Amino acid sequence: MSVDATALARRQVTTRRPSVPWLVGALGLLAGALVIGVAVGPIEIGALRIVQAAAARLPFVDASSPLTAAEEAIVFELRLPRVVLGALVGAMLASAGAAFQGSFRNPLADPYLLGAAAGAGLGATLAVVYAPAGARSVLVPIAAFAGAAGAVVAAYALGRSAGGRSAASLLLAGVVVASFLTAVQTFVQQQNVDTVQEVYSWLLGRLATAGWRDVLMVLPYAVVSAGVLLVHRRLLDVLSVGDEEASALGIDVRRVRLVVIAAATLGTAAAVAVSGLIGFVGIIVPHTIRLLAGGSYRVLLPLSLLGGAAFLVLADVLARTLLAPAELPIGVVTAFCGAPFFALVLRRSRVVAT
Repeated sequence: MSVDATALARRQVTTRRPSVPWLVGALGLLAGALVIGVAVGPIEIGALRIVQAAAARLPFVDASSPLTAAEEAIVFELRLPRVVLGALVGAMLASAGAAFQGSFRNPLADPYLLGAAAGAGLGATLAVVYAPAGARSVLVPIAAFAGAAGAVVAAYALGRSAGGRSAASLLLAGVVVASFLTAVQTFVQQQNVDTVQEVYSWLLGRLATAGWRDVLMVLPYAVVSAGVLLVHRRLLDVLSVGDEEASALGIDVRRVRLVVIAAATLGTAAAVAVSGLIGFVGIIVPHTIRLLAGGSYRVLLPLSLLGGAAFLVLADVLARTLLAPAELPIGVVTAFCGAPFFALVLRRSRVVAT
C-alpha cells in the first residue's frame, strides 16, 4: 500500500463519525458547565437569573439585571473569573495532552507524565520563593515555561538515548525527569520553610484565589498555545502514520514536532503557573474523545479544548461542594478520576499491542 493510501485508510478509520455534531455537543457541554460553575455555591443563585444578568451586560441589549448588587459582585467578581480560569486551564492541559500523544505517537503521554508539569512546578516554585513579591505575577509564568521546556527536552533526549521513542522508554524517561525535578523542588521548599504553606497549597492545584487578573495573565499564553496546536492538527494526523511516511509526503517532521511540543509546553506552563499541578486532565479528556469521536486530530484537538474546559469546571464544582464549607484541592478530584482511568488506558494499550 502506498503512503497516500495508508494515510487515507487511517483517516477513514479515525473519522468514521461526523465531526459537526460532536463539536456542537461539546459546545453545549461547555456552556452547561459554565452555567453550573457560576450558579453553584454557598449562596444559591438561579441559573436563569444569571443568564439574564449576563445578557443585561451585553451591548445593544435593552434588559435589566434581576440580581441584587451583592449577587452581582458574587457572580461577576468571584465565581465567574474562577470558572473562566478553570476553563482555560482545562483546555490547555487537555489539548497539550493530545498534542504530546500525537507528537510522540504515545497514548500514555501527557504533560504530567512527560515531566513538563514537574518542570513548570519547579520553575514556578523558584519564582515564588526567590522573586520579589511585586514581580511574581510576571516571573512565575516565565519561570514555569523555562522549567517545562527543559523537562520535556530532557525527557525526550533521555528516552531516545535509552532505546528510541517507544512508549516504555519515553514513559520511563518522563518519570525519571519528573522524580528528579520533584526532589529538587522538595529541597528548595525545605530551605525556605516560610513559603512551604503557599507552595504546598499551590502544588495540590487550586482555583480558589482566582480573579480577573489571573485570567488576563494566562489568556495570551492560552490563545497562542491553542492557535498553534489547531493550525498543526492536520499535520499531527500525518505524523500518526510514521516519520518516514510523513517525510515522504513533504512534511518537515522535526520542525512540526518541535513547534507542537513548544506550543503544548507553553500552555502547560501557563496552566501550572496559575493553578498548580493538576494531573490526569491530559489523559482523561483526549482518550474519552478518541473512544467517542475517533482519533483524527482534525477533530480531537478542538474537542479536547472544549472538553477539557468543561471537565475542569465541573471538577472544580465537585472540589468546592463535596466537603462544603471546606474545599478540596482540585488536583485531588482529578487524581481520583484519573488514576483508575489511566489504569484502563494502560490495560487497553497493552491489549492492542499484543
